[in-house]
Amino acid sequence: MRIVLVGPPGAGKGTQAAFLAKNLSIPHISTGDLFRANISQGTELGKQAKAYMDAGDLVPDEVTIGMAKDRMEQPDAVNGFLLDGFPRNVSQAEALDVMLQAEGMKLDAVLDLEVEEDEVVKRIAGRRICRNDSSHVFHVTYAPAKAEGVCDTCGGELYQRGDDSEATVRNRLEVYHTQTEPIIDYYKAQGLLVTIPALGEVADVTKRAMDALKK
Repeated sequence: MRIVLVGPPGAGKGTQAAFLAKNLSIPHISTGDLFRANISQGTELGKQAKAYMDAGDLVPDEVTIGMAKDRMEQPDAVNGFLLDGFPRNVSQAEALDVMLQAEGMKLDAVLDLEVEEDEVVKRIAGRRICRNDSSHVFHVTYAPAKAEGVCDTCGGELYQRGDDSEATVRNRLEVYHTQTEPIIDYYKAQGLLVTIPALGEVADVTKRAMDALKK
């Protein structure tokens, strides 16, 4: 299957992508991983992306599209893939269609993880990270530390990352609404969109997505 996963920041795309890719035996291709791999391997596209990022500029669509194309042509993606974070806008979605058509392929489904904006803010702004070990993550509502501000595991100080502040989260949501949300209508017009309520336990959301794909 060839699937695109969309949804606002905090919808749980990364978590769901990992579970769905495993259940469907297809690679999970995320934009973040593509950038890190290309930059660390020193590829031509990676060098171009790093130059833009170092200058504080957005990486142009053609660089992102080039990375995605290279990854989708790898042997493990022959029987399908799950795209997470790409396409990010309508021009990237159109470029993806052209790429697939050139190979005689098409998307099977676009899964839209739906979650209310206030819930997104609550999920992200409530995160607290341990200063000693960033893998120790807590949440003021959903997974609170036993003692406020203190890591259960190592006793380190818990803090809120700057990009997890409510103001930053709402700004990220605004960018999502402006740039990425239009692809939902784009794929809806193609009859590919499947909306999945993303509230509840991770396993429940995965089951909803798998059931929708079977239909």
